[in-house]
Amino acid sequence: MIQSPAPRRTAVIRIALTGANGGYGRTLLDQLQRLPDMTAAQLVDPDVDGVVRMLTALGVSEDGFVHAASVAEAAAAVDAGKIAVIGDGAHIAWTHADVLVEATGRIEAGHAYAEAALDSGTHVVMVSKEIESVAGVALSARARERGLRYLPGDGDQPANLLRLVEWVLGVGFDIVALGKSGEYDLVFDPETGIVNQNGVAVSAPALADLLSLGDDLPATLAARAAAVADLKRAAAADSCEMNVVSLYTGAVADIEAMHYPVARPDELADIYAERADGGILASTGVIDVFSMLRLPGEASFAGGVFAIVRTGDDVTWDILRGKGHVVSRNGRYACIYWPYHFMGVETPLTVAAAVDGTAATPEPRQHTVLAARTTADLAADTVFRVEGHHHEISGVAPVIVAPDAGEVAPYYLLSGARLRRDVAAGSLVTLADLEGVPTGALAAYRAGLALGH
Repeated sequence: MIQSPAPRRTAVIRIALTGANGGYGRTLLDQLQRLPDMTAAQLVDPDVDGVVRMLTALGVSEDGFVHAASVAEAAAAVDAGKIAVIGDGAHIAWTHADVLVEATGRIEAGHAYAEAALDSGTHVVMVSKEIESVAGVALSARARERGLRYLPGDGDQPANLLRLVEWVLGVGFDIVALGKSGEYDLVFDPETGIVNQNGVAVSAPALADLLSLGDDLPATLAARAAAVADLKRAAAADSCEMNVVSLYTGAVADIEAMHYPVARPDELADIYAERADGGILASTGVIDVFSMLRLPGEASFAGGVFAIVRTGDDVTWDILRGKGHVVSRNGRYACIYWPYHFMGVETPLTVAAAVDGTAATPEPRQHTVLAARTTADLAADTVFRVEGHHHEISGVAPVIVAPDAGEVAPYYLLSGARLRRDVAAGSLVTLADLEGVPTGALAAYRAGLALGH
């Protein structure tokens, strides 16, 4: 068996994990058990009992953790080599945390944790894309001012895509488009005519004749979209992740809701070509999401990431096409992709980079805003709530738009806010439309905007 190398450092990296009792937290905690030079020192979540059940399920003995109800108790637990399980973030012992991994997904709490960590000299690995989309620019600047690192966490698509971008640009390619697959594949069974998306099945027999792009790419994509129209394919999480990628790369959305073509991976270089070359793009340097179409038994894209690049020498790319690489039919574009995102399994890479100062992540700027466009007429006093697995808000759709003078309201600043006046369907919600916006996150957003592009 080939095993992980010996510990890379003499001092163990102490991690504070907020939003610990979730799928991301569990995958990270499981992976940390394999890494002797990192430890989950403090686990923060209001559901303390849930965290305890998770630790027990992961094989941590009862004497391996302590319920800490104060900063002193948390520090004492870490000093004793135990895990401090903390229900109130005010009880985090920042002196005993080298890196915060923020995974609450909740704008007020997560932003406050990140600010507190940086003000206490603790590096931040940001998993909560919701917070990143609103306050990431300001938090990154705050970290640099203090000589600290603020990094998007490997394992989620934004950081993975940024690593792919680094590779693609490093070898000299020009990028036409960047993106990821949606979280859930469309699995089509030609024998039954049924397409299944994460347990939701619909009849779509027309897909049987649409498994190749044919000569009319736009018509094929339109017909595929019509065949699966009863399925909800777009998610706020997708838009949020692509907005985060925009902050670090300057890429923009070709259309504000993104294209979401129903596509197979070997088609991506044809689909994400410029319109003049038969593709769907009106511009280049864009971010987008596609719905993965596959047959039963075929490998998934697994929410992975891709970059579309311009090719060069025809002979070179004929050789690469012959080796199975995805090259467009006209030979002008290629797709480079990583078909995975392993959540917390990968995050230790970012934790190590934060401590060692080895990350090559560029400084983010508010190149685009994840905004909210109303899907119906909304009356004054409407209260917005972030709900569900994908952290969506009823009554508005997430869209990626250019920043204005700071008037458009970021999608996740709507969390808990109330409309002060009626807003018509199809309108972008503005900050002037709202009252009760989270003040700390709003200040961070405005600070990020002030840094310019």
